[in-house]
Amino acid sequence: MKVLLDLCLVFLTLHSPGTVLSLSTHVAIIYPQDPVLRMGSNLTASCWVHPDLGVHANSLFWTLNGQQLPSSIYRVLSPTNLSVTLAGLNASRQTSGDNLVCHNHKGHILAGSCLYVGMPPKRPVNLTCWSRNTKDLTCSWAPGGKGETNISTQYTLKFKLRWHGKEKECEDYTHTQPYSCSITRDLHLFTPYEIWVEASNQLGRATSDVITLDILDVVTTDPPSGVMVSRVGQLEDQLSVRWEAPPALKDFLFQAKYQIRYRLEESQDWKVIDDVGNQTSCRLAGLRPGTVYFVQVRCNPVGIYGSRKAGIWSEWSHPTAASTPHSERLMSGSCDSKSSGDSNSTLRRELKQFFGWVRKHAYGCSSMSMKLYDQWRVLMQKSHKTRNQVLQGDKS
Repeated sequence: MKVLLDLCLVFLTLHSPGTVLSLSTHVAIIYPQDPVLRMGSNLTASCWVHPDLGVHANSLFWTLNGQQLPSSIYRVLSPTNLSVTLAGLNASRQTSGDNLVCHNHKGHILAGSCLYVGMPPKRPVNLTCWSRNTKDLTCSWAPGGKGETNISTQYTLKFKLRWHGKEKECEDYTHTQPYSCSITRDLHLFTPYEIWVEASNQLGRATSDVITLDILDVVTTDPPSGVMVSRVGQLEDQLSVRWEAPPALKDFLFQAKYQIRYRLEESQDWKVIDDVGNQTSCRLAGLRPGTVYFVQVRCNPVGIYGSRKAGIWSEWSHPTAASTPHSERLMSGSCDSKSSGDSNSTLRRELKQFFGWVRKHAYGCSSMSMKLYDQWRVLMQKSHKTRNQVLQGDKS
């Protein structure tokens, strides 16, 4: 008879020709029933068989998770009672327990018991909370120690107003992130909360450190909306990025700050611009001509209702793609690179230092450096266009 180990079930029926005996007839009983034990502990279990069955204890045998246990650890306590001693128990393979089963000599199941072997929980750690648009408060944490207790462990997020609140329990554990809970009603602004997590199982309990926070200090928001990326005229190494403030926070008194990141189409490495400030547009400079870029923006609400703490960065917006114009130098098809390089060598030497300075300071969103850089790029493009036209005329 095949034993199914997916669930810890107790089979208390004896199969014999034409007869099925139920639990009410006391076929057999295992004691202790469904014990909870610490890892490394010992257990002696007994299988008591009803005398009317006419089954002697020395004909019985034990299995653990489907594997027969050696007879050397058995002991016949009476004609109807066979014990087994398990030393140094390992952690349960699954939280639903390990199957300890008593069989008759034909392999039929007489009785079963679930063994729950694990450890008491450690103090939960890394308790962090955030509020999306001040409409809720979500907290997440991590189990303490190595994380696994190997038996069913319950985590409860508790909170109260700091000075006069009644202790409450979070109820919404449906968040997709494990070890998290969302408080979605009866929230108070301008009042500190005390928040902690309690972990408990049948072997013990533990409580995290208490954190104190004001919802306004941990606000995050939706990503900026309406992100648009476009070319800057025919400047082949620049793109313009524009976006709108998160809609949900338009009615709040706050000053947002933004970050931009961008990458090449064929790359997974993002380059981040931190100095965007609170403006809703930015110019990316120093890009490759004729190249597709992906751009994202995120927001950090600062100073909501006068809060002095920085908020929490939102998720990044969905990637928006745009390409820089192709370089006229690459499209012109001029072939006398040596002569053209010689004719412009003096100009290049004189402006090399200036060009490097402008290019360095044009990175980011500084309006003054961008104006200087724009003027320089336009001048250089006109110079290249004129030179190419002269070269084309000489060839004709």
